[in-house]
Amino acid sequence: MRIRSSALAAVAALALAAAIPATTARAADEAGQSGQSGRSARPGDIVSSVPSAFHPLPGQPTHTKAWKIHYNSTTADGAPTVVSGTVIVPQDGRTGPRPLITYAVGTVGMGDSCAPSNNLPYGTALEANLIQQLTLRGWAVVVTDYEGLGTPGVHTYTVGPSAGHAVLDAARAATRLPGTGLSTNTPVGIMGYSQGGQASSWAAELQGSYAPELQVKGTATGGVPADLLKVADFNNGSYGSGLIFMAAAGQDAAFPELKLDSYLNPAGKALVAGMKENCVAIDAVAGSFKRISDLTTRNPLAQPDWQARLNQSKLGRTAPAAPVYQYHALGDELIPYAVGSRLRSDWCAKGANLEFDTIWLGEHVSGVITQSLAAGNWLADRFAGRSARPNC
Repeated sequence: MRIRSSALAAVAALALAAAIPATTARAADEAGQSGQSGRSARPGDIVSSVPSAFHPLPGQPTHTKAWKIHYNSTTADGAPTVVSGTVIVPQDGRTGPRPLITYAVGTVGMGDSCAPSNNLPYGTALEANLIQQLTLRGWAVVVTDYEGLGTPGVHTYTVGPSAGHAVLDAARAATRLPGTGLSTNTPVGIMGYSQGGQASSWAAELQGSYAPELQVKGTATGGVPADLLKVADFNNGSYGSGLIFMAAAGQDAAFPELKLDSYLNPAGKALVAGMKENCVAIDAVAGSFKRISDLTTRNPLAQPDWQARLNQSKLGRTAPAAPVYQYHALGDELIPYAVGSRLRSDWCAKGANLEFDTIWLGEHVSGVITQSLAAGNWLADRFAGRSARPNC
């Protein structure tokens, strides 16, 4: 019953997310940017913070305190940037230290109105019911909006290093935000699925070098698009094909020299322009069952510069410093099981402390719901100091 309710909540939120007005995002962004001048450029430092709220469904109480934050982060190419997000802390009377989850959401879309921080206060965020499972455990949660989602510029959708930086810097920002009760000694867990699986996996790979001071105890990551070229080939012409064009727009936002527009025909230009303004409920439908050849004059993914940039987001080259719980649905119709399995093999070959779990029944979207309890329990064991059970 709980799983069914979660699924219904996710579907309801999906329908509502596309309807949040873009003016909300613009107003929030203007508020955040107003505090930017004169601040430190250290990754994870707070640029601005304002009180916010956390509601899994419209008006549903959660006994939490929340802040919308803007914080310093780093682009894929190492340049400073500012990212927005939300910090959520249970108001449960706990006085001692509590764990922090830095949570990476799955695909919400590319329009600024889709940003989690613009939907969590209204009960229209897609994964808010899953985030509530974490706050009910007494854990604080920080949810990044990722680069360019709710802040100036186009969202760098599927650009792995950028997303990994945003996830880690969100954790840094949460521990530096006054009034949260968090500190540099706070135990941290990383969590995400789908796009969030890519982001959380990149955070896991980068943490040892980029944010070694964070007390990361483990990463729970699922449905990971670890190899974007293979994922694109798998979805070309299917009902998941819109993700290809969203990803192309995201890569082009991060790396303008790719010149995506020069490859698109008029129909392709119209589709991508619309995707940049809308949320996943609209983008997925508008882009479904399209082949790359339907919307381009030539295939950008066949070009060496595009392949090189997409391969920059390929996972599996570095073993995460902390233990990992990775899960993937055998029947995943968007991110092939073979892609997740290959990431497992690559991490294991590099000596990762990895527990891999196959979801035998279900598909891509159901996987984040049905596996949420197991992922939370695995992180709880890490916070409790129990040994992981790798199965490489």
